[in-house]
Amino acid sequence: MADLQKGYVSRRTMEIVTTFLTGGAGIAICTASWRSGVGWSDTGPEAGYFPFIVGSLVILGSMVTLLRSLFFYNHEGEVFLDIERAKPVLGFFLPIVAFIIISLLLGLYVGTALYIFGSMKWQGGYRWWISACAALAVSALFYLVFEIGFQVPLLKGPIEAWLGIY
Repeated sequence: MADLQKGYVSRRTMEIVTTFLTGGAGIAICTASWRSGVGWSDTGPEAGYFPFIVGSLVILGSMVTLLRSLFFYNHEGEVFLDIERAKPVLGFFLPIVAFIIISLLLGLYVGTALYIFGSMKWQGGYRWWISACAALAVSALFYLVFEIGFQVPLLKGPIEAWLGIY
């Protein structure tokens, strides 16, 4: 918490946070692999054998990085991210989070259209009608390529159901 009071996040703090995140991903991989079976059967390795090894390597790498960050490397005073550099990062990250939430609630086509519109309008500075045309064109192109061309249905929401696009 001291790093946030100074107005920046240190490199050491981010390395430690990253090791816990990657270690957690490794644990999730190993747990899912364990359920699938990690042994050797008459026909060869079970379904979770190789993913379990990969998850174990991710955990090992995370532990090594954590130990190196804590005991061997002194990154004291190195700034990873300060407030001025955080603004453009959040300007990219928050719209992506909004895109994910909107796509889950309203469908991928609506989420894509709103994301393209917002990115072009507020980050790119385009006029609203150019942004709207581009957003609708991209969503229509996604529909044509995936739904009609490849016949792969994408995530749809209530608006697509109301329009009869199922």
